[in-house]
Amino acid sequence: MEHLKEIIIHHAPHAHWYIFVAIILAGFNIPFSADLLILIAAILAATVVPEHTWLLFFSILLGCYLSAMCAYWLGRLIGTALSKRKFFSKLFSVQRLSKIKKFYDQYGLWTLVIGRFIPFGVRNCIFMSSGMSKLHFGKFVLMDALACMLWCSTCFYLFFALGQNYETIWHYLKTFNLLIFAAFSVTVIGTIWYKIRKKIKNRNLSTN
Repeated sequence: MEHLKEIIIHHAPHAHWYIFVAIILAGFNIPFSADLLILIAAILAATVVPEHTWLLFFSILLGCYLSAMCAYWLGRLIGTALSKRKFFSKLFSVQRLSKIKKFYDQYGLWTLVIGRFIPFGVRNCIFMSSGMSKLHFGKFVLMDALACMLWCSTCFYLFFALGQNYETIWHYLKTFNLLIFAAFSVTVIGTIWYKIRKKIKNRNLSTN
């Protein structure tokens, strides 16, 4: 954990470039978590490079906005081909696409606003599905401009406030890691002990 901390701090002055590129790659379904990247950017702004606060904020804002466009066009251009593959077939089923289109028709902007706040790949699914369902690109980018601004601003502000209490959080995080390690150790020891006892018991039964 300390080694990871040192690496992040060492690269902090250029973090806005790394974060921007990683968020763009996330738009192509490369497994980078935008939520985690915003968290890192906000904590760096609050603790290590406060002079880069706005630079970090705009790098995630622009990155997230462009990333959504990448996902949209990925869905629009090759989404149909992807949906024929086993891994994507359920993700981009006809029923799901029609449901998302219905959401857009009913709720419009709120589909993207709410979708922006749902992690674990759901938002990328919405962006790609928007492209696959041939939602007008101009309409998509206009609606997502507001959705992206609301999401990025809210998350960055909350994580920035969290970062200002970094020392306290880091202390509790180390304590939490120790507890996790202790629980893991007890589980491993308990499992080994149980298997040894079971083996001895089975051996005794077979000899009797």
